[in-house]
Amino acid sequence: MPHKFSNGIYTRSAEETISLGMKFSGTLTKKDVVVLEGALGGGKTTFIKGVVKGLNIKAKVLSPSFTLVRQYGKAEFCLYHIDLYRLKEDEIFNIGIEDFLYAKDAVTMIEWGEKIEDCIPSYIKIVFSLLDNNVRKIDFSLKGYKNRKIKL
Repeated sequence: MPHKFSNGIYTRSAEETISLGMKFSGTLTKKDVVVLEGALGGGKTTFIKGVVKGLNIKAKVLSPSFTLVRQYGKAEFCLYHIDLYRLKEDEIFNIGIEDFLYAKDAVTMIEWGEKIEDCIPSYIKIVFSLLDNNVRKIDFSLKGYKNRKIKL
């Protein structure tokens, strides 16, 4: 079970990070954009595994580092998992990322999304800090929302 503190949530294993992702999935609605920030191995893809599981989408979650975009789910509702790690800022809009932002029947989660966060008017930001021995501090914040809160 993740450990909640006033200055973030701490997970101490991949299982706890997945569990937190499952819990977070209950706060998501269609058209949400989630920016995930953190070092390589920080837990971003592991967290997304939990979100996919929490949304009852049957899929094997893999990092889209080489494919750039993975879609989990069906046309009536899906999750787009985007990884911008390998792209330079000027290349990002050449892949058509704007087609995924605020997609009508989807949630879009963007690893290394801090590269474009100035171009996104509203999003949920999750920052992963790897402390030591699998301990991760995970912070949640909102940008561009007036009456929304994240309760975990």
